Amino acid sequence: MIRPWTAGDLDAIAALEAECFSYPWSRRMLAECLLSDRFFGLLEEEEGRLVGYGGVEVTFEIAEIQLIAVGEMYRRCGRGGEILEELLSLAREKGAEKAFLEVRVSNAAAQILYLKHGFRGLYCRTRYYPDGEDAIVMTKELG
Repeated sequence: MIRPWTAGDLDAIAALEAECFSYPWSRRMLAECLLSDRFFGLLEEEEGRLVGYGGVEVTFEIAEIQLIAVGEMYRRCGRGGEILEELLSLAREKGAEKAFLEVRVSNAAAQILYLKHGFRGLYCRTRYYPDGEDAIVMTKELG
């Protein structure tokens, strides 16, 4: 089941964020997302357990995928793609015509997911992440 985030989900989302990323968003950063009228967070549950989550910020015709993560035991079985497609659908409903995201150059699994869902690479942002790793900026037309 995929549904919107609520304040009650923040502890579980923050825990999964910390499990998935070496430089995770803090619980406070995640909570601040809920205060924005441009941010939309979705999560996927199975039997009441958090499987994965994602978030998109929509500003006029531009959507930026801010977050997407899936728990290790649920990876490579389509869950990330389901969350991504729901985020893109939501962005379209809110008027977005184009989506962007950044992905670590070392994260081949995520790059493959995004390519499979119609994203293409635009350029590299050097030293984008706190540890100095570069990011690939990717985009997809939503029309």
